[in-house]
Amino acid sequence: MKLLKDILYKCSIDEMAGNTHLAIEKITFDSRAIVKHTLFIAIKGTLSDGHEYIDKAIESGANAIVCEELPAQLNEDVTYIKVKNSAETLGIVASNFFDNPSSDLKLIGITGTNGKTTVASLLHQLFLLLDKKAGLLSTVQILVNKEVHPATHTTPDPITINSYLRKMVDEGCKYCFMEVSSHGLVQNRVSGLEFDGAAFTNITHDHLDYHKTFTEYIHAKQMLFTGLSKKAFAVINVDDRNANKMMEKSSAKLYSYALKSGADYKTKILESQLNGTLLSINNQEVWTQLTGDFNASNLTAVYAIADLLGLEHLQLLTAISTLKPVTGRFQYVISKAKVTAIVDYAHTPDALKNVLSTIGKLRTGNEKVITIVGCGGDRDKTKRPEMARIAAELSNQIIITSDNPRTEDPEEILNDMEAGLDPSLKAKSLRISDRQIAIKTANTLAQPGDIILIAGKGHETYQDIGGVKHHFDDMEEIKSLFKESHT
Repeated sequence: MKLLKDILYKCSIDEMAGNTHLAIEKITFDSRAIVKHTLFIAIKGTLSDGHEYIDKAIESGANAIVCEELPAQLNEDVTYIKVKNSAETLGIVASNFFDNPSSDLKLIGITGTNGKTTVASLLHQLFLLLDKKAGLLSTVQILVNKEVHPATHTTPDPITINSYLRKMVDEGCKYCFMEVSSHGLVQNRVSGLEFDGAAFTNITHDHLDYHKTFTEYIHAKQMLFTGLSKKAFAVINVDDRNANKMMEKSSAKLYSYALKSGADYKTKILESQLNGTLLSINNQEVWTQLTGDFNASNLTAVYAIADLLGLEHLQLLTAISTLKPVTGRFQYVISKAKVTAIVDYAHTPDALKNVLSTIGKLRTGNEKVITIVGCGGDRDKTKRPEMARIAAELSNQIIITSDNPRTEDPEEILNDMEAGLDPSLKAKSLRISDRQIAIKTANTLAQPGDIILIAGKGHETYQDIGGVKHHFDDMEEIKSLFKESHT
């Protein structure tokens, strides 16, 4: 239980009606979750406006309301707090309600189109290997040390974030590595958090269904760095052409990393194989179990962040050599007949190109590359033809199929993808909307030595069709097929 006046600390308040010496037992922005003595934060969302549920919240037991517009009729038993931005206020309120847990952790935020999950997950894995207590907030899962919790969003809402950060602090965690999405930044989900550091991996074509323009998307990512204090550090991938935009308005101490450019943390790829890569990071050699240029870049970010957090170099390199690939990120399995299947989350044009380019470098002879690729429904449509084109240009055979069609007609999504294929590329493509049949077909087509790439869903264990989630796991599917055939 907290007093309302303490929960409102640091909030910018325009107007107030009522008493702030109220006992608050719960905070929420969901009117369905009200209990007695609840502070209800009315947020204007994309689908609904919380202001429409203020009366319902009060009827259910809310004794305080944060809102951007005061109701015409005020209840004398309720305290009303008018603010300019309820979503931003929610973040501050949530931090206060949970006793500002981010100030008791070394909180590191990682943003970028691709690589967020890998960098955050590898950092968490690395710190546990070195007996450091740490938490993880990621797309794949939330971890409090080794305790697993399901993840529903890349960046959860502020109440969820702060409740987990509090749990991390209570369980002795000293560090937390957190994916920070562009949606989360624009929607103020990280408002009120104190970041000790942040990293930028890259920015490429994605989420234009939400941000509308690439400029808006860049600005969203930039918000993480403009919000850093002078005490914090920022680690920037200067191989990305928009790196300077992330740095230009940041007060943080700036550090660069790169594979191709001059940087504070510079990596060279000395040798690359399917089962790993030999790297030179700042002139120190290390063998890693991860594969590909993109993973070399991700590991450089991991090294830089761990170094800036004070880990000893030799200890750090030793731990890097034992890191395991992240679930659904260039995760591979080989059948007895030597057919290789790679499952990867690549769901953007750049990520798909990176994965296929890596596969191209690993090819040793006449093996074929068969790529299964789809695009999500109710998401950025402009990338669909580009995804199909990239897949076809860099593969011997492609099968365009469903990803998560959500509420869209799967066949219409495939039509959008096929629009990116000229006649020569279309000649080496198949169209199979059923993802299970698409994977089975690729397996039937594959000969010993061939490589099957199953792109787009990675770690996901479901397929969203018509708004209903059905169990579906790409790796599970291909492993089952490998047992039935190629034996």
